[in-house]
Amino acid sequence: MEPMSQISPEAYYNTEAQLNAIVLRQYQNVSGMSYWADNNTDDMAGRTGAASKYTDNLYKTALGDGNWSFDQIYHINYFFEQVLPKYEAKEITGSDANIRYYIGEMYFLRAMQFFAKYSEFGDFPIVKNTLPDRMEELREASIRSPRNEVARFILSDLDAAISYMGSKNLEATRATADVCYLLKSRVALFEGSWLQNFKGTAFVPGGDGWPGGSYTYPSGSIDSEIQFFLNEAMTAAKVVGDKYISKLAVNNGHVTQGPDDKIENDYLNMFATVNNEWSKYPEVLMWKDYELGIYENAVAQNASRSGDCVGPTRGLAQAFLMQNGDPIYVHGDYTNGDGYYQGDYNLERVKANRDYRMSVFFKHPGQRNIWVNMDDPTGTEIDNEWEPVPYVTDGVSRSYSTGYSIRYGCTRDRRSYGNIHSFVDLPIFVASEALINYIEACYLAKGSIDSTADTYWKKLRSRSGVSEDYNNTISKTDMNEEAKFDWAAYTAGKIIDPTLYNIRRERRCELMAKGFRNNDLRRWRAMDQLIENPYHIEGVHFWNTEIETWYAVPDGAHIFVPICDGSSKANMSSPERSEYLRPFERTSSQVGYNGLTWKMAHYLSPIGINQLMLASESGTDAANSLIWQNPYWPTEAGSSATK
Repeated sequence: MEPMSQISPEAYYNTEAQLNAIVLRQYQNVSGMSYWADNNTDDMAGRTGAASKYTDNLYKTALGDGNWSFDQIYHINYFFEQVLPKYEAKEITGSDANIRYYIGEMYFLRAMQFFAKYSEFGDFPIVKNTLPDRMEELREASIRSPRNEVARFILSDLDAAISYMGSKNLEATRATADVCYLLKSRVALFEGSWLQNFKGTAFVPGGDGWPGGSYTYPSGSIDSEIQFFLNEAMTAAKVVGDKYISKLAVNNGHVTQGPDDKIENDYLNMFATVNNEWSKYPEVLMWKDYELGIYENAVAQNASRSGDCVGPTRGLAQAFLMQNGDPIYVHGDYTNGDGYYQGDYNLERVKANRDYRMSVFFKHPGQRNIWVNMDDPTGTEIDNEWEPVPYVTDGVSRSYSTGYSIRYGCTRDRRSYGNIHSFVDLPIFVASEALINYIEACYLAKGSIDSTADTYWKKLRSRSGVSEDYNNTISKTDMNEEAKFDWAAYTAGKIIDPTLYNIRRERRCELMAKGFRNNDLRRWRAMDQLIENPYHIEGVHFWNTEIETWYAVPDGAHIFVPICDGSSKANMSSPERSEYLRPFERTSSQVGYNGLTWKMAHYLSPIGINQLMLASESGTDAANSLIWQNPYWPTEAGSSATK
């Protein structure tokens, strides 16, 4: 008998409402922006120690599966197998426009799944159908497709999504054709720049040592393939950029301070909305909705404190330009400046006359964080109504790891400060990314800035309170100085040209703290130089500055007195190592104490040994698997990379 407690596939996928329910369930796997997701890069750092990938031997192959999984891909493929034949046969009841939209959404969601896998592993199996539970067929399906073919498949899924969705829009928590164009530009730029920067190596199909052997590109050569992806990125980005350039939120450089301050900053508020006021911010193409008591997060409570013990680095702070477009080193030394740049010995003065993205989103002591609904008992975590002196010497979870902290997600509404009961809505896709995607793809493809890129770049700078004259910035850029604090000044261990660097700088500042930095650094091949020259992550200028004097006496609730002897009790890095706080160099046992290093293998994640064994003929021989391991990673569990 048909199970009475379940709905069989034959009885489902027959109505518009049923399709909608399946699609909405898949959206649960789409995350909003985490404002501390750039942790473990040169942009943001935690307190305890560096990630294992920045060591010589602590990053190892795992015995299990890791992220090499197909659960969500399987569910989406099953949807297509059930729905597409029924749709073609006109067997699904309901609005045709809505049914087509739901089908389009599933193509978008499958593209999201494949992009997450391919961006981590590179070459990846293209699985379009559900597979029978027969090991021989599963092994054959596990063979990895070349990375560029996976990227092409993702683009084709997004094209299908755009075709099915058309111009129809549903609520802002769901994808649209514009979202698909933006994702398409992201994927195409990722692959085009990866192929360009890793050309000839084992990290691209047909390169020296590539595990897949010889290879012929669909476009005829790797150079033509690079151009294909860069053109795709430009075309898709321009669709979004042209449509939304006049709709970008205004950033007036102001941080509203209490109920009597009537000046609002839409750009700031866009990242801290709690009232589902999405229509006020058309720049956000797609949101993750949170509701008190239903679906909650911990964003607000972390944002009013130290950012979950993750803070911006000195490198990120120094990247922001002066409002006249000059790099800060044009205006005196880093500590004191020349008056226009006011030095880094004070957390407020370091932001003076700087890019609004820094002056608004970097916090300083004395600023007011929370003042709405102060009598509402829902908010139990409001210990930082006023921004305190950063707790850089405190070892608890509220410690300010670098001394710097950011304001993203810091809403003024006390109700959103319950313990893990925040309901700050989080952007998923923001239109400004399209502008910076176009600028970079244009320069890589053409070697110059065309009129569209020129318009986009000027818009991003003027919105940020910075002079539109990017050529002035380029002419004053000292690449040797930039290379001291920014990994993106390098590709393949060599310093890049000032124009490309300033495009990367613009991207760094526009997308800071939104989870882009790790993928950007990898596709730019921006860590080779760490192999021979370990990098020391730094935060605020602590020793021999005004900031040091803040910690002269204990605070009743927090440890304030610095201990810098390198012992297990140390809570501050030694001034003998640097006057700047080094979060990974408080104690000699911390990972990263002697600087962050790199191995080429770490540009891609290793595949778990269990998956290699399953795809072997015997089911136990990882060394002879149909799945090839990523370059320089061994096929033994618990082993570090060879190069």
